[in-house]
Amino acid sequence: MPRTLRGRATHHHEGDLAVFLIGMRVNTLHRPDAWFPVLAAMGPMLRELSADPDTGFLGYRMTLGWRGPVLVQYWRSVEDVYRYATDAGARHRPAWTAFNRRARRVPGAVGLWHETYRVAAAESVYVDLPVQGLAAATSVRPVPRRLDRAAARLAS
Repeated sequence: MPRTLRGRATHHHEGDLAVFLIGMRVNTLHRPDAWFPVLAAMGPMLRELSADPDTGFLGYRMTLGWRGPVLVQYWRSVEDVYRYATDAGARHRPAWTAFNRRARRVPGAVGLWHETYRVAAAESVYVDLPVQGLAAATSVRPVPRRLDRAAARLAS
């Protein structure tokens, strides 16, 4: 179990940052042949990304809903996201090709979505929690008195 940091903490990061949200939705529960491979493809991609700092991938957090997962991914830049997505030697391209093939065979059984954000500034606070989210993807530091308020953290 991760160690809980007592008190207030925030993230620290200088330079470019991108946030990539990606999720899937199971639309047809009785067709696991259509949606389970999509779900199963994410783990190997996350392991691949986490093992190679040159990809620009900084980290992620996942939430699970009853119809599917949502991942919040932190990247060094939007360009790094696109480079990985189009890399013929990476796991994403074959997974995307397989998804499209299954989607033609079983239309509408599973949905995918993503959103990409180029982050100009970011603010965070974590109180009595293990290191997570943006702090885990970048670095964590205690909240100094001068950054006690969200507006001050965002402005710094």
